[in-house]
Amino acid sequence: MSHQPAHGSTRPDPDTPFAPDLQLDRTSPVPLYHQIAQPLEELITSGSLEPGRLIEDEVSMANRLQVSRPTARRALQDLVTRGLLNRRRGAGTRVTPSHVHRPLGLTSLNDDLVKAGFEPRTEVLSFEVKFADDEEAAHLGCAAGTEIARIRRRRWIDDRSLALLTNILPAAIAPNLTELSSTGLYACLEERGIRPATAKQSVGARNADEEDADKLSLQVGAALLTMERTAYDSEGNVIEFGSHVYNAGLYSFTFSLFAE
Repeated sequence: MSHQPAHGSTRPDPDTPFAPDLQLDRTSPVPLYHQIAQPLEELITSGSLEPGRLIEDEVSMANRLQVSRPTARRALQDLVTRGLLNRRRGAGTRVTPSHVHRPLGLTSLNDDLVKAGFEPRTEVLSFEVKFADDEEAAHLGCAAGTEIARIRRRRWIDDRSLALLTNILPAAIAPNLTELSSTGLYACLEERGIRPATAKQSVGARNADEEDADKLSLQVGAALLTMERTAYDSEGNVIEFGSHVYNAGLYSFTFSLFAE
């Protein structure tokens, strides 16, 4: 199987549809849609196909490669579902802008983005000091009625909405609005001598509701990644509880697995 390179001697016009030159093996047990999607994936993940590059539409692809339209559609949709391609009415199917691949660990999203070469921006949507209700108290391991801070932020990269971050933490250690607008929560806590030592974390997925769609510039029903984390200090006290949602088209987690 071969494919044409995405780059020539000059930078290609991103609005010129890219048509992969593929040799499909119709006798292979590998489905045809996968034989189309895999080389495209390799070009995208290697950087040969630049973010924003237009990909030929499924009708053109089906005719050119002599496959059914559903086969071409599935190949493209597979890459859309995995966040490598982005489909928008009027704009066509394009390579997704810079995708954030984040290791799953006890780190700050803001710090991870900076290390990955992005310039993140944080917008504080709400900041409330309140008495903990029963659910919040359970998350923080404190008594109901304890004074806490509830913070909701939106994280941006390159003027694109990446994530909605909701955190609760004891009011006594909560950063102020100015600090939260300029740096990450964990960096703010570290300046107070508070460092996470351990955490319990779960990752999931759901579809965007109307509020998510509005805040993240997505369509209702778009795929979201979710994460909940409870962070503890070295003495086992809860530092913060976070409930976050991420635009799945721009974001993914990376897991490291070890054999026992």
